[in-house]
Amino acid sequence: MTTLKKLALAASAYLLPLAAFASSIGGGDTTTVNTEVTDLPRLFIELNAIINTIIPFIVGLAVFIIIWGVFTYIAGAGDEEKRATAKSFIIWGVVGVFIMLSIWGLVNILVNSINLRKRPIETFPIFGTPEGVQPVTPSTGQLGR
Repeated sequence: MTTLKKLALAASAYLLPLAAFASSIGGGDTTTVNTEVTDLPRLFIELNAIINTIIPFIVGLAVFIIIWGVFTYIAGAGDEEKRATAKSFIIWGVVGVFIMLSIWGLVNILVNSINLRKRPIETFPIFGTPEGVQPVTPSTGQLGR
């Protein structure tokens, strides 16, 4: 059995549960799910859902490239050309994972810093008062007594 056939068999065995559970991705009852894109916000929601589904596979692929590079490096211990190719796989895999995690972190910092998740603004405590902590309400700026 060639290496490509073994790889295809392993990949299909790995992806088989995705096909088996594909009907439940929409959350069970798919008759009430609105997938029709009628406006720009709905388009962004659908694109976000697609991207959030694809990202774990891309990160997994980058980790697989690193592992493949390590195995190739070990297997090609006597051949300098194979070791150089394996080093290249390892380096680019690590660079890819670093870039993906960095961008993910920057996006989360941006989303959380400008409150894009529409969470309520938290009250700020004032310390040093005799009663202890008194929150300041964001709308009036007054002490919450």
